[in-house]
Formats: sequence, structure tokens, C-alpha cells
Amino acid sequence: MSKSVAIAINAYPIVQDAMLALEAVSSAIGDPQDQYAAHLVFGGAGKQSGTKADQIVGYWADSFGGAFATSGRGAGSMDGFEITYQYPNDAYVNRWRFSGDDLAWQIAARDGTGLEKPFASYELRKVACRSQLSD
Repeated sequence: MSKSVAIAINAYPIVQDAMLALEAVSSAIGDPQDQYAAHLVFGGAGKQSGTKADQIVGYWADSFGGAFATSGRGAGSMDGFEITYQYPNDAYVNRWRFSGDDLAWQIAARDGTGLEKPFASYELRKVACRSQLSD
């Protein structure tokens, strides 16, 4: 969206390791008050109901509220996965690519004719989590 952001992503397994939850929090570099947060859930569709083993299902919820929450479908590959979330006007194609400790997350808006336009692009690097402090 033509602005630089600082983004942090925390990913962790949920529901007995059957799915992955991801929390993304960002703020615009030029305006720290411009903040955004998203909660994403991913899981393999398995081989049930005629689905292919590499299919992925997901759910997107963010700080815009419940009216913008939606489910998505996609597929895995050797270096990541792609998942598409359908909204009334456009679909948003999320492409996740892993390379060592690096993660590229690109989002494209796809209109009804199939034309894609870049929407967002993030380059992330894996770092160790801070230890959890207990009382």
C-alpha cells in the first residue's frame, strides 16, 4: 500500500498441532499511530472429501473487525504455500515463500477478470522468541 511498515509475526501450533495460528502486528514507519493486526489460521485439508493432500484451508481476521473476516483456500508447494481469500470486490492472493530463515509474504489483489495488482509485500527474517516469564 505504498508505505513502509515494521511488522512482527508470531506463529504457533494450535488444536493439538493440527493447525497453525499466526499473529501479525504492524505499524507504519512514518506514522506509528497507523497500526494494524491480523490473526490467521492455517491447516491442511488432508485427503478427505476428495481434496488433494497439499490443499490448505485458512481463516483471516484482522483489526478491521468481523465484517472483514473470511475463510480461504490454497495449496502448498516445496517452498511455501499460496492461499486466496475472497471478498465481495476482489480476491486477495497471499503467497508465502520460505528460504532458510527468510520468509517472503506477498499479497496481490485479483479482480473478477483475473487481473492481479500488488497489494502488499513483506520480507521477514526468523528470530528466536523471547523466553516466557512466569510469576
